[in-house]
Amino acid sequence: MPAESPLSPMPEDWQRALAVAAHPDDLEYGAAAAIAEWTDAGREVSYLLVTRGEAGIDGLAPDECARVREAEQRAGAALVGVQTVEFLDHHRDGTIEGGPALRRDLSAAIRRHRPELLITLNHHDTWAGVHWNTPDHRVVGRAVLDAAGDAGNRWIFPELADALGLAPWNGVRWVAVAGSPYPTHAAEVGPGVDRAVASLAAHSTYINGLRGHGQNAQSYARTFIEQALRTGGERHRGRPATLFELFPR
Repeated sequence: MPAESPLSPMPEDWQRALAVAAHPDDLEYGAAAAIAEWTDAGREVSYLLVTRGEAGIDGLAPDECARVREAEQRAGAALVGVQTVEFLDHHRDGTIEGGPALRRDLSAAIRRHRPELLITLNHHDTWAGVHWNTPDHRVVGRAVLDAAGDAGNRWIFPELADALGLAPWNGVRWVAVAGSPYPTHAAEVGPGVDRAVASLAAHSTYINGLRGHGQNAQSYARTFIEQALRTGGERHRGRPATLFELFPR
């Protein structure tokens, strides 16, 4: 049944976005359906992963896991029209530390890509007020919100301009948090659904390493994505939607 008070639509007057997450697959679980629609409309979306998810599969040693998950992330991103996928090299999966080093790396990426929209994953303590969120998600999401301002201040991390030639960028207009328990905006999706399913299913090694889901990667991805979009639709006009908590700047 359609929600009585639909959420606001996501802004459309932008051209470049940078999506930042802690691990490969984070964006596929949260935002990929909307990203597929945006790239189809001619907008440019790039991905930045803080780690390669090297601690994510119990049966694979970290070095091998990182190699596999990086490849799966690049494949999954391409399926939703994202050609630029970057990884940071100095942050460890499972123990990402908040603070100046992470903010500096994110500020540098924002200055390089010059996005109008930043996208990240739920930084709150829980998922839907029920399941405890992981430290990596909380730390990275908050750091993205901070770095949106850091990137525009020439006196914070001045070495980015002095040594790397990365001029301040004050053009971030919004930070959109996917998977937030407090959504404010919705991106309705249609053709992007199948591409989002394929994008998540591309993480087959990771999905097959999960315990208890009882499905192959394609079935698992379709079940998860379609349920998430239905749930979004219940909050917004009854139509499939990816929900975001939007912070204007």
